[in-house]
Amino acid sequence: MMKNHTDISIAVLLALGVCSLPAAAQSSYPTKPIRIISIFPAGGGNDGICRAVAQKMVETMKQQVIVENRPGANGIIGTELAARAAPDGYTITLIPSGHAVNASLYKKLPFDSIKDFTPLSLAGSSPMVLALHPSVPVKNVRELIALAKARPEQLTYVSAGIGASGHLAGALFESMTNTKMVHIPYKGMSLAVSDLIGGQVSMSFGTSLSMVPHVRTGRLRALATTGAQRSPALPELPTVAEAGVPNFEASLWYGFVGPAKLPADIVQRLTAGIVAALNAPDVRERLTSLGVDARASSPEEFGRLMVSDLDRWAAIIRRAGVSAE
Repeated sequence: MMKNHTDISIAVLLALGVCSLPAAAQSSYPTKPIRIISIFPAGGGNDGICRAVAQKMVETMKQQVIVENRPGANGIIGTELAARAAPDGYTITLIPSGHAVNASLYKKLPFDSIKDFTPLSLAGSSPMVLALHPSVPVKNVRELIALAKARPEQLTYVSAGIGASGHLAGALFESMTNTKMVHIPYKGMSLAVSDLIGGQVSMSFGTSLSMVPHVRTGRLRALATTGAQRSPALPELPTVAEAGVPNFEASLWYGFVGPAKLPADIVQRLTAGIVAALNAPDVRERLTSLGVDARASSPEEFGRLMVSDLDRWAAIIRRAGVSAE
């Protein structure tokens, strides 16, 4: 049964077993390379953020920073490795918003999605893009809703798999518009986008990185983005909320965490290094190229986001009856 984390304060999140180090250890950190675990394969958005930040952290931390890819099981393998790491500040990881989703998709995870981690800083956010094959006869979100109601279970939407961000955004859209479409899960977005361009499927809530290039060439028609604000990559597009579905939001986010019981002084040092890296113009430019709006935060702010998103998606997943098992 899902645990309700709404009553867990950020003070608890940061104070869970926090211990102190000897003064000499505090002043000398870091004395060896820092490892950032990338929980997805090399070449993707998560990995790109890790590498951009790691390269800059070499300057801010005055120490080597290594990215280690440990993909598998929708990010669970690498995340468990990060959770079980020694709380000494030498292993951190970048988690996506799917971290909050997995807590509800899987009956049992090898870690507690909140208690086993120390939040450090948000890294950035990215809206998804609602895009259709040009053969779908609609020009805006209101027309899409009308068509979906007129043709229940005839429109199809693709995603990178059951429980993927695009799947849940589609389920949320159906719930909030009282429509019924058919979800088609793929093993990754590359094949899904290929079939969408080919017209075998109707639409997708895809990442900016996967959708924008094809929207620019006219192979796909974009109707809206899924964030709370318009996307810098497609500023001409309204948000789904602006376009006819009030309060709709299904943005992706990325953030850095360490294992639980990370000493407070190490949290402060790591967060300062990460924030400095994220605020560097070349890092921000790199993240923009990945469709991500760089956004640093305090540990407290990121911790609150982790808790609130876990509970929000738990409610959506229950309503939609989505399960990865």
